[in-house]
Amino acid sequence: MRLACVQLGVEGGAVEDNVAAAVDSVREAAADGADLVVLPELFDVGYFAFDSYARAAESLAGERLGRFAAAAAEADVNVLAGTVVEDLAASAADGVDVPADEGLANTAALFDRSGERRLVYRKRHLFGYDSEETARMVPGERTPVAEIEGASVGVTTCYDLRFPEQFRRMVESGVDCVLVPSAWPYPRVEHWRTLGRARAIENLSYVATVNGSGAFDGDALCGRTTVYDPWGTTLASAGEEPTTVTAEVDPDRVAAVREEFPALRDRR
Repeated sequence: MRLACVQLGVEGGAVEDNVAAAVDSVREAAADGADLVVLPELFDVGYFAFDSYARAAESLAGERLGRFAAAAAEADVNVLAGTVVEDLAASAADGVDVPADEGLANTAALFDRSGERRLVYRKRHLFGYDSEETARMVPGERTPVAEIEGASVGVTTCYDLRFPEQFRRMVESGVDCVLVPSAWPYPRVEHWRTLGRARAIENLSYVATVNGSGAFDGDALCGRTTVYDPWGTTLASAGEEPTTVTAEVDPDRVAAVREEFPALRDRR
C-alpha cells in the first residue's frame, strides 16, 4: 500500500481555503499513485484558532467531509480526513453515533475508494497544556481499526502519542499501521521524533506521524512528518515546509518482523 502523508500548510481560521487545498492535495497524491492519503490534525480550521472552532464545526455527515468522500471516489483513493471540528449535536441529528449529545469533537474520518466512511476516530487525549482544547472539545471513547488495501489500519491523534496503552489496544486488534494526524508545535521537536519511533518499535508496526505546517498567533507547527517501519526505521520524512511524504506499507513485513522478533508474545 502506497501511503501519502500530506504536510499541509494550514492557515488559522481560513476554513474554506484550507479545505480546498486539502482536496487538491488528495487529488494530486492519487494522481501520483497513492493508495491512502492522510491529512493532518484540524487541517480545516487550524489547531490554534480556538475561537474559530465553534464557527467551523459541522456534522460528520455534513458538506465538508462529504467533499472528501467525493474526492476519494472520484480519484479512486482511500482518504483519512484527519482531523476536523465535529459538531456532535449536528452529527446526532444526522443519525451518527456520538459520545455526547452536544459539544465539539476533534474527529478523523477514513473514506475508502468508493467514498464510503469506514472508520471514525475522535481524539481521546485532549491537550490541556497551554491549549484550550480540553475546554472546547469532548474526548472520544473508541480506538477503532479498519481493513484498507489488505492492511489493518488504526488512527490516533497528536497528543495520543504520549499514551502507549492506546496503541497497544490496537495491536491486540491486529493493527499493521497507525496513522497519527497531528498539529505538533515547536519547541517539542525531539518529543515528536522519539514518541513516533517508540510507538513503532514497541508495537512492531508501521507508524505514520502526519503533521501540519504553519504558524498562528506565535505558535508554529514543526512539520517533520515521518513514516516509521516496524523496526522503528525512518522510511520517509519531511522538514517544516508544506510537502507530501510517501512510503510503502506492507502488512506481510509486519507479520515477518513480529515472527522474527516475537516481543509481543512475551508480554506478561
